[in-house]
Amino acid sequence: MRRVAAGFIFVLAAFTAGCNSSRGPAFQLTDIIGADFGRDIRLTDHSGKPRALADFKGKVVVAFFGYTHCPDVCPVTLSELASVAKDLAKDAERMQVLFITVDPERDTPDVLSKYVPAFNPTFLGLYGDPEATARTAKEFKVFVNKQPAAAGSYSVDHSAGTYIYDPAGRLRLFASYGQGAPKMLHDIRLLLQAP
Repeated sequence: MRRVAAGFIFVLAAFTAGCNSSRGPAFQLTDIIGADFGRDIRLTDHSGKPRALADFKGKVVVAFFGYTHCPDVCPVTLSELASVAKDLAKDAERMQVLFITVDPERDTPDVLSKYVPAFNPTFLGLYGDPEATARTAKEFKVFVNKQPAAAGSYSVDHSAGTYIYDPAGRLRLFASYGQGAPKMLHDIRLLLQAP
């Protein structure tokens, strides 16, 4: 009877292992494949070139919404992505980071061209007019709210999350702010290894 029980446990373990391997990679971020948002980006990069997601097919695309006057979330996220690029080494050539401004009034191409590549020379800053910015934010379900501050200045409240596309151009992962560079590095490596 013990041999039968042991044999049953072995078969059950093998079956379970087979089931787990068919579920795909074990992502540490939130897998959102099949999401009905974030289907495309149509903005201009900081060098003046019109850009769409299709331009980066074959690469893992990492898109993040923010603004250059952001005191914390935006520079932290860009620093984490710069760390990911450094740790990827040569594989970083197969990743494209897109920083999408939610503050086109102040984030001119000149400002973006100095700010974004300071984190990594391959990173691109994207901008549009207020209508294109609002349309893109809506497509990604990103909350944006301009807040007046002292002396006529303002800040911009915005959703803080990172969207990651696989090399086939499919939106695959969402990283909430604070999940950190190690998790992003882990999951981007998995996407780069996928057939």
